[in-house]
Amino acid sequence: MDIRRKQRAVVEALADVKGRDIQVFNVARQTAYFERVVIASGDSNRQVNALATHVQEKLKALGAKVVGVEGRRNGEWVLVDLGDIVVHVMHPAVRSHYNLEELWGGKEVKLKQTAKPKRTSAPKKPARGKTARPRRRK
Repeated sequence: MDIRRKQRAVVEALADVKGRDIQVFNVARQTAYFERVVIASGDSNRQVNALATHVQEKLKALGAKVVGVEGRRNGEWVLVDLGDIVVHVMHPAVRSHYNLEELWGGKEVKLKQTAKPKRTSAPKKPARGKTARPRRRK
């Protein structure tokens, strides 16, 4: 599976479960073990676990291999290893404490927005029966 396709699937899976502050870093020049680091926040242990589980399920459905998962018991920080992508899902306090953005500090990857068809709606008509009448002066 193409790294870009896998990366987009990870970000979409995180966004599906309302992951916050999702960042993707290209770390291919910093380590030979993986190419991308994805960092996201969840507001509770339950959400952090749900985010990690959804990433696993979505990537497995696309045919990607999940190498390993760490931290599910605690739920404050869950790491999902997808081989060439490592996903860190954590509480905001844990995230600010460990500051992985500074550690990996590589080039942040900007994802292109997928083209969604624009909705065209008919212009709204004024409500029937009620017209604006001038006020009477007394």
